[in-house]
Parts: sequence; structure tokens; C-alpha cells
Amino acid sequence: MATVIIVGGGYGGAATAKALDDIADVVLIEPKDAFVHNIAALRGLVDPEWTDRIFYSYRQLLSRGRVIHDRAVQVEADAVTIGSGERIPADYIVLASGSTYPFPAKMDVNDSATAKSKIATTRAELIKANRVLLLGAGPVGLELSGEIKAAWPNKAVTVIDPIDDVLSGQYSDAMRKEIRRQLEELGVNLLLGTRLTEEPRTPPGVASTFTAVTTSGEEITADIWFRCYGIVPNSDYLSEELAKARLANGHLEVTPELRLAGQETVFAIGDLTAIPEAKRGGAAGRHAEVVASNIRALIEHSDELVAYQPAPPLILLPLGPTGGVSQLPGQDDFAGPEMTAQIKGQDMFVGRYAEMFNLSG
Repeated sequence: MATVIIVGGGYGGAATAKALDDIADVVLIEPKDAFVHNIAALRGLVDPEWTDRIFYSYRQLLSRGRVIHDRAVQVEADAVTIGSGERIPADYIVLASGSTYPFPAKMDVNDSATAKSKIATTRAELIKANRVLLLGAGPVGLELSGEIKAAWPNKAVTVIDPIDDVLSGQYSDAMRKEIRRQLEELGVNLLLGTRLTEEPRTPPGVASTFTAVTTSGEEITADIWFRCYGIVPNSDYLSEELAKARLANGHLEVTPELRLAGQETVFAIGDLTAIPEAKRGGAAGRHAEVVASNIRALIEHSDELVAYQPAPPLILLPLGPTGGVSQLPGQDDFAGPEMTAQIKGQDMFVGRYAEMFNLSG
């Protein structure tokens, strides 16, 4: 039976492992002791009842395969060496190690108990702060502003970004206008087209009053701040041969079938790829479907591989449990707060992923 090693147990890696568990010896290599449902991480920050809901055990994900809680230190075309020193041979390899991103949108520790403690500590700091500064008016900064306002309506929240409008990407002006309207209704202060002359000297997520100055000369006094930008692909473990597909920014070039450029049996999915689309859990899941299908075809000696088709611009942006906007495939108009809350904002897809990990009920 073919051995498939999947490096990284995030949205794409976990889905690929589960999809191939019946046809291959699946080895999922993931340093974290629990899957982190990043989609709901910001809700988990502001609401203690949600904190436990964003961590899912890997124990019931696979019925046949195994999960190794270690990190890949070198990936070659036919084997993966992990931190313990063990070298595991493979017939197929899927690179799904994702990216790092500033806490609290992503966890920066591997132990779930430590991560939960850090969330609780940061929440306590946030509770002490009356004025919050968020750097970045992309999806994370906007969503965090909505979560903070939903939990503590009286806190002053300022979002600053050097771009001239909320969200980058191919979204309609009408949708951006609706986002600004809802933020104004929440009392969120937007400062766009400017940036801080330097970051606050206090660490992010720690309550300590400071005054920052923007490049346009405005002074902002706040009690706590968070960095809401800065995706960095985790691709530094590739052998010299495989690293030929790595671009200067760390993303990896892939073929339409999501093979690593220049390779026949090594695939890459999710945030790692250089595919020009939003780096989100939904895209990683769609990548996983294509790669699982293609590896299955190769195992069954079929030449009929499928090509990945990037989705049209898509976003589900909650602003708290009852607000937000969405742009859905195949729809010219955007969806408003009620539809966004119904699709995502109320349950943050917790039920869907709990089912994937066989944890529902």
C-alpha cells in the first residue's frame, strides 16, 4: 500500500489525510497537539465559552493512518525527516504546513493548554483596556474590531491601515461601503491611507497606555494594540531540490494539478501555494479535494488528474455574531449581516469541523 506523508495538519492537511485514509498508509506530521480552528480564534479571544471550541483532538481524525506530533525538519522528494531524527520514506508527499500569522488570529505555541492560557491572559489584558488599536484593515483587523465591539460595546476601537479603503482584493465598492457603514454604526474609528511612524513599544496584547503618531501627523492614544497583518509561509524545511519551487516570499510554485513545480509525487496546498487567491481555510479545503483526488488516481494508476480552478472572489466577514458582509460565488450582489450571521457569524463553522474530526455529539 502506498505511503502518503502530509506535512501539516491544518485545514488542508487534515482534510487530505482524512480523504486518503481508506486507500493509503497516511502519516500526518503536525507539531501542535490539537487542531486549531483559526476561523473562530477571534471569537475564542473575546468569549471564554468559545475558547475550548477552537481546539480539536486529532485522535479520531483517522481510522487507519497515524498522526505524529513533531515537526518536519527536511522534506525530500521521497522522504520526510522529523525533529526526532526519524526519516520516513514516502510514495507521495503533501506539503500543507500553512503559514504563521500574529496571535490571536493564529496560535504561536504547539501545546493547546498553553495556547488556552495565553488566550485567557490576553483576554484579561483586553478587558482592562478602554482603547484598542488594531493595525490592519484586512479581514482579521475588521473581524477583530467587530468581535471586540460585540463583547464590549463601550470600548473605543481604532483600525489603521496604509491602504485607502477597507479590504484589499476584488470586492465591490458597494460591499466596502456597507462594511464602513456597519463599522461606523458600531463606533469603530477607521484611519485609512496612513500608518504609524513606529510600532508601539509595548508588546501586542498587553495592556499599557501609549501614544502613537501616524505618518499624517495624528496622535493616537490607546491602552492595548494588536498586529493584524503579516502572513509568512512555513516552507523553510525543503531540501535543496524541492526548494527550487520556492519564491522569494516563501510561497511555492505549483502546477494546475497542485504538484510542486518540477515534481511528480510532491504536492502543495493551502497558504504555501503561490496561487493568486485569498489564503483562507476554505481555499485550503478546496486544494485538499483536488490533491486527494489526484493522489488517489495515481495510486490507482489512472492518468486522469484534475486541475485546480481558483474560486472567484469569496469572503465571509463577520463583524461579531450578528453583523458583517459576504461575497458569495455566483452572486453579483453581496450578502449583508443577516445572511453572514446565518452562514458563518453565529457558529463560525464549529459544527462542520467538529464533524470532520469525528467529535460531534
